Amino acid sequence: MSSLVFKLFLFASLFQISISARKLAQDEPNQFQSLKYHKGALLSGKISINLIWYGKFKPAQRAIISDFITSLSHSSSKTPNQPSVATWWKTTEKYYELAAGDKTPSPSLSLTLKSQILDETYSLGKSLTDRDIRKLASKGDQYDAVNVVLTSADVAVTGFGMSRCGTHGHARGNTGKRGSKFAYIWVGNSETQCPGQCAWPFHAPVYGPQNPPLVAPNNDVGLDGMVINLASLLAGTATNPFGNGYYQGPQNAPLEAASACPGVYGKGAYPGYAGNLLVDTTTGGSFNAYGANGRKFLLPALYDPTTSDCSTMV
Repeated sequence: MSSLVFKLFLFASLFQISISARKLAQDEPNQFQSLKYHKGALLSGKISINLIWYGKFKPAQRAIISDFITSLSHSSSKTPNQPSVATWWKTTEKYYELAAGDKTPSPSLSLTLKSQILDETYSLGKSLTDRDIRKLASKGDQYDAVNVVLTSADVAVTGFGMSRCGTHGHARGNTGKRGSKFAYIWVGNSETQCPGQCAWPFHAPVYGPQNPPLVAPNNDVGLDGMVINLASLLAGTATNPFGNGYYQGPQNAPLEAASACPGVYGKGAYPGYAGNLLVDTTTGGSFNAYGANGRKFLLPALYDPTTSDCSTMV
């Protein structure tokens, strides 16, 4: 894609999904440049993904997210249909290869779904701050792990829908060796609070062209929107886990591996149009990646650091 197309996507990001901590309303059409490596550590080794479910989620909803995480490491033999979630994730390997330079082999990352913690009693209430999110994230293992906090549709989080759909960060660990830190992610279910900002293209956008929304591949606008945001934040966590990896722009509001390509899901995408996607002939759901247990997912384009382009699956 040309730089002009990138600029158009960034300009349109007011009404498209922006899942980093970056403010939706601050995107400028001329800010984009190639993501810069700031020489910090990338997430590497065998890393466990722990899910902390805060609020009410149906078992079927939890299965959508857990199947997505499992799909990241599924081999082609287990997921014969292509394009797959695992193939989408392999784009992140290029960041590791570039960071390693002449060193061989380059560091690698293996993600595995480990524990799931349910907090259905809203132990911290239904209105959460960033500090509350970190507290919830600390309930998961803090060694070789990424703890993912998922809040239900009836839980308000500071800035949710107004400036962000989720975020990732790191916090000081209270277990393990001194000075240790762990990475965490938060994603909210936007179905009733801000679907126009955080569940597009499965809901009409708040701003911009009002094209008919797409059918969610798992028949759940809120959860399929969460998958998009979680996928984007996982890519950002892997390539910029502690704020000194790959990003462009200010450190506290960076463009990262996925947020550098807002609103792009398939080839031919433009503001208000997600691109040419696959469509399930039975359900009518739009998707671009096959996953575990027969799942289908819509995943965001990832910035390819070797081509300075948004890499799409279809």
